[in-house]
Amino acid sequence: MPLITIIGAGPGLGLEIARAFGQKGFDVALVARDQSKLDALAQTLAGEGIHAQGFTADVSVPATITNALQSIRETLGPIDVLEFSPADRTLESVDALKVTMENLQPQIDFYLGGAVTAVGAVLPDMIESNTGTILVTTGGGSLAPTPARGNINIAAAGLRNWTLNLNSALADTGVYVALVAITALIGGGRPDAEPAVIAKEYVKLHAERRDAELHYVAYDR
Repeated sequence: MPLITIIGAGPGLGLEIARAFGQKGFDVALVARDQSKLDALAQTLAGEGIHAQGFTADVSVPATITNALQSIRETLGPIDVLEFSPADRTLESVDALKVTMENLQPQIDFYLGGAVTAVGAVLPDMIESNTGTILVTTGGGSLAPTPARGNINIAAAGLRNWTLNLNSALADTGVYVALVAITALIGGGRPDAEPAVIAKEYVKLHAERRDAELHYVAYDR
């Protein structure tokens, strides 16, 4: 069975991405900070015939990410798809006029640093095997101005830039990297902002292996 690993797994989009790939025959490794919540998600997926297992890690502590990914490889086998979409709502988000290095650095460390750590842990094996998919999720502010989130969007824009550069650098290796930037209140009531709808786009990106990025915008209908 191919294996998808979801970093930042939760009951919304993370669960639906797991479900969407699981329905395509993937096993699922779920990574987040709370083992009990991960176990609940794994149990939900198991009830649908999808083999899933949770592994704890904190994106703000790089060693826990590398340890979790190593445990996943030892327990479930090689990682075919890595999806990175953690969030930490305890980090201070400030207006563009109020950005300082003190409130910017934690955003950079969490989002960009977390991705660099996670991708760096799986990329050598993917390059060696000439296959693999890495899908990185950010908010739409990574490419569209949203002054109210001045500091987080600096980190998101840096993450977007690095992801697109990876896509180009890995073009001849068999490893596919893409960015998903979401402009939507996920699960907020709009039909096209429902997690299950958005998750299908991740499967499509992986299957087609064509576009370097997707800006997913949910509109009222």
